[in-house]
Amino acid sequence: MHVSILTREYPPAIYGGAGVHVAQLVPQLRRLVDVDVQCMGDPREGATAHAEDFPAGANPALRVFGADLSMTAAVPENTDLVHSHTWYANLAGLLSGVYHDIPHVISAHSLEPDRPWKAEQLGGGYRLSSWAERTAYDAADAIIAVSSGMRRDVLAAYPELDPDKVHVVRNGVDTDEFHPVTETEVPEQIGMDLDAPSVVFVGRITRQKGLIHLVRAAADLDPDTQLILLAGAPDTPEIAAEFHEAFEKVQKSRRAPVIWIQEMLPRASVRQVLSAATVFACPSVYEPLGIVNLEAMACAKPVVASEVGGIPEVVVDGETGYLVPGVPTDTSTPEEIAEFEHLFATRLNELTSDPQKAAQFGAAGRQRCIDKFDWARIAEQTVDVYKAAISRHSSR
Repeated sequence: MHVSILTREYPPAIYGGAGVHVAQLVPQLRRLVDVDVQCMGDPREGATAHAEDFPAGANPALRVFGADLSMTAAVPENTDLVHSHTWYANLAGLLSGVYHDIPHVISAHSLEPDRPWKAEQLGGGYRLSSWAERTAYDAADAIIAVSSGMRRDVLAAYPELDPDKVHVVRNGVDTDEFHPVTETEVPEQIGMDLDAPSVVFVGRITRQKGLIHLVRAAADLDPDTQLILLAGAPDTPEIAAEFHEAFEKVQKSRRAPVIWIQEMLPRASVRQVLSAATVFACPSVYEPLGIVNLEAMACAKPVVASEVGGIPEVVVDGETGYLVPGVPTDTSTPEEIAEFEHLFATRLNELTSDPQKAAQFGAAGRQRCIDKFDWARIAEQTVDVYKAAISRHSSR
């Protein structure tokens, strides 16, 4: 079987969970099937890259569509199946499936209907991305949801879909790459006090990741607890300004350091910061699964996270961390949002003030990663979905 993987992100250009997923999945798939990779961006080894530069000066969504056409033209003639990741590549998957008369499999890492704030970022391009996603999902031979919660969201967003073609194959984590380390060069360089409790966040500055809620919650953290934010790439100038204001306010009000690292650190550096942390925080308002939580758990760190999406399938409340209910939505009142932020801080304080419990939760989290989220097993499950998609396509 020859499979073409269609993706926007591919190493070394990775900025989100979907990119991490593809980077980890492809080597495991290559043990089972033949694989080529079509990605977007600058040329790189191991993949054919397609620039997002046409039409020049157009809305970003239109430039993605231009890259999708280029990807479609580059899919090899001997390809038996195409597998696309995120809306960025869904149109290429749809067109490639039609052009070559082969099955199209989609991995659902997120859903455009569940991210309405993207209209703030893309303008009319959000309507294009939403159209591309829905059209591709309707025509796909199989859809892989990265969690059971994500499967429910897919069927809720697109109720016309046949539920039998929506499969669950969870994200994974490489526990050989992410594990507790004793090196402290990076934490020391960024100003962490290794003798004081610390809360770490890793992610982009987007509405989805809920970082603004964590920064506001910091006002209720124990006075000696540091807050370390590995956060960059704000979606819009407005989101950047909102975050800057909240960050400066909490930084001035706290005795312990509040550290913001804006550049994307190498994964080995992130591993050091996670290993040095007391607890990891994930305040997302939308999260299909949350690979970053798995990475923190693999480094033997407890996680305090929003009880949303696929996160409860990763974080076991009271065993590997805490889940915080009452996640803010567009209709939440200021009082409800403040209550969520206060409860989030309370849960963080329970772990920063109890190192023994934090260590116990962290050890359980790492073992859970080893037992449940192995990439080799995930690749085997993915190939099973490929076989189901080929059977479905041939019976049309």
